[in-house]
Amino acid sequence: MGAVYELRMRVPFHDVDPLRIVWHGNYLKYFDVARFGLFAERGVDLYAYMIEKGYAFPVTRTALKHIAPLRAFDEFVCRAAVTEAQYKIGMSFEIRKVDGGILCARGTSEQLAVRYATMEMEFTIPEDIRQALGF
Repeated sequence: MGAVYELRMRVPFHDVDPLRIVWHGNYLKYFDVARFGLFAERGVDLYAYMIEKGYAFPVTRTALKHIAPLRAFDEFVCRAAVTEAQYKIGMSFEIRKVDGGILCARGTSEQLAVRYATMEMEFTIPEDIRQALGF
């Protein structure tokens, strides 16, 4: 298992839908906030890496299982963990309410390395990124 990061957040009112629960797409936003928190904690800035070294790391696959709804102003912890960093950056995510630890959502994502100029896929993640992510 690679790097792990947890971020405590609160659901803003503007993230809920007319049913007064968090709109389903916002869970991916919470995953992304945790993803970038993990990268920052490990000293990885993928935007700077793209500018300096010419690699981009687009998200190429996501999966999300909604288990229990979050509501406006709920406090929750989003946990991100790197599960793989050899051929792709694989990550898993969990969202749990702070109050009671109720599991609200689980998900995964994959990012590939591509040469930004040509958008050609690389078949390995650069060594410095792998090491920073714990692989």
